[in-house]
Amino acid sequence: MWSSSSSSSTLTFFSLILIFSPLISSVSVQQSFLQCLTTTSQPQFPISDAIFTTNNSFFLPVLNSYIRNLRFQTPTTPKPLVIVTAKHQSHVQSTVVCAKRVGLQIRIRSGGHDYEGFSYVSQQPFIILDLFNLRAIRVNIAKGTARVQAGATLGELYYAIANKSNLHGFPGGVCPTVATGGHFSGGGYGNLIRKFGLTIDNILDAQIVNADGKILNRQTMGEDLFWAIRGGGGGSFGVILSWKINLVPVPSTVTVFDVERKIEDGATDVVWQWQNVMDKLDENLFIRLMLHSSKGKNGQKTGKATLVALFLGPVEKLMQIINQNIPSLKLQRQECFEMSWIQSVLFWANFPNGTAPEALLSRKISSTPFLKRKSDYVREPISREGIEAIWKAIMEVEEVGLTWNPYGGKMSQISETETPFPHRAGVKFKIQYSSNWKEGGDQEAQEEMELARRLYEAMTPYVTKNPREAFLNYRDIDVGISSHWSLEEGRVYGEKYFKGNFERLVNVKTEVNPQNFFRNEQSIPTRRSSLLVNEQR
Repeated sequence: MWSSSSSSSTLTFFSLILIFSPLISSVSVQQSFLQCLTTTSQPQFPISDAIFTTNNSFFLPVLNSYIRNLRFQTPTTPKPLVIVTAKHQSHVQSTVVCAKRVGLQIRIRSGGHDYEGFSYVSQQPFIILDLFNLRAIRVNIAKGTARVQAGATLGELYYAIANKSNLHGFPGGVCPTVATGGHFSGGGYGNLIRKFGLTIDNILDAQIVNADGKILNRQTMGEDLFWAIRGGGGGSFGVILSWKINLVPVPSTVTVFDVERKIEDGATDVVWQWQNVMDKLDENLFIRLMLHSSKGKNGQKTGKATLVALFLGPVEKLMQIINQNIPSLKLQRQECFEMSWIQSVLFWANFPNGTAPEALLSRKISSTPFLKRKSDYVREPISREGIEAIWKAIMEVEEVGLTWNPYGGKMSQISETETPFPHRAGVKFKIQYSSNWKEGGDQEAQEEMELARRLYEAMTPYVTKNPREAFLNYRDIDVGISSHWSLEEGRVYGEKYFKGNFERLVNVKTEVNPQNFFRNEQSIPTRRSSLLVNEQR
């Protein structure tokens, strides 16, 4: 018979085993993963310099360098077991093969601008495959095309194009530090959207590593998968290595402006006229409208509208269009600036006038805030009474702004089933809700996010319904989440992001990735997802 002391010691021993068994398991899986990388990688492309484990002094700097939302850079945020900063496509292949073999989740990061951190955070043991080293760009002006790797930023792409021609551009986003991997596969849009459509409407080919570690192009992946990764989110189907894109013509001279009007200066009339005509105007014109709370001349709260424009043409033509269609703006000639397309890229990215294009090559951002984003779509005009109510709601939440991006033009000419992105004809404009804050406490984060949700709720009467449409690149966990990767869970957010295209995306996922290896909290599920994930556990 055991003594009480020996019994106590035994219980303590087994208690320690229970406490540390998850840690032991993680260490074992990590070791198995690292051993697999060593045995499967190609000797001519050593992978050792691309591997960072938690005991490496560069682990946290590498992890944090591409976290663009400080909500996911806290001590309690789950950390990966390993980061692989792939320097060759074979590193991507080995990482996929080994993560699948040992049962680790893989998170794929190209630029780190994922608003909900899905590209670098998981609640289960995981590794990060970081693509920032895969950034090669080859521009072929003679053919009007370019090849760009997934880790290259938009700024690097725009610079490479302008370095070869001042008469070519590309319809991507206006933030130069966003990488092409996630931006393109989620849809991608910018201030050329009304002239040339979305980024995905100008993609000719792609390279992707599938769940078996094979590299596929458009021909070998097939048209269904090529359709899916252009707007359905590449991270649901594989690892995007590179894109082949179609460059678009831009004039030697474009015109921009950035003006503000407060309610007391006629901002309500400006908003009313903008939302009634913007989707019908010359497709060479894009005017972003931003609404926020401000202080009036008497110190009282008021509303402010900021309008930022790009016109593919001279200032005289722009003035004519504005004076005829948005006369309440009272735009002045001195508020407009003619420049080259690449200079307009810098203008839209808020660089000072005269900044050299080389600034677009920097991957640093001036500040990395805590942030929350949400999205909506508007298909019917908002009444004047509605605009007044919106002003009131904005002034009440005060710290949350609205950005309205106009549609029409090319966007109305492309079928909503052409790509997974369905928000096409009939959309007047898209809304982004933006909340930024500087303090990182949980309470402040909850308060700030709740303000964004309050404004989102106040906008309910004016936006799309059944479903309330949302934009995949504006990741928002509030529209739905998968915890078991079931079809039912996926449909909640999937129909908001993709409408009727969701079912086709599920079919493609079931065909190309039936084990649901590539997944995150808002990924496309398979028709057997929950069963397979439970089996893997």
